[in-house]
Amino acid sequence: MKIFDENELKKYDGSNPSNPIYIAYKGKVYDATSSPLFINGMHFEHFAGCDLTEFLADAPHDEEVFDELKVVGEFKE
Repeated sequence: MKIFDENELKKYDGSNPSNPIYIAYKGKVYDATSSPLFINGMHFEHFAGCDLTEFLADAPHDEEVFDELKVVGEFKE
């Protein structure tokens, strides 16, 4: 499985239409390309291409939302 660091993950922030949209959560990288919640790499004030682990505590949902996304790698800071 591919290992992503912060710089590698930023390449998948939705700014390049030829790249998929990825987000990280609890050490895993998820493909959010087909998620309607990450249109153009943005979900409310949260950007794709980042580790969103610390923001989930403030979200109106729990981590079950990640069950719908495919794991494509591991995130190492």
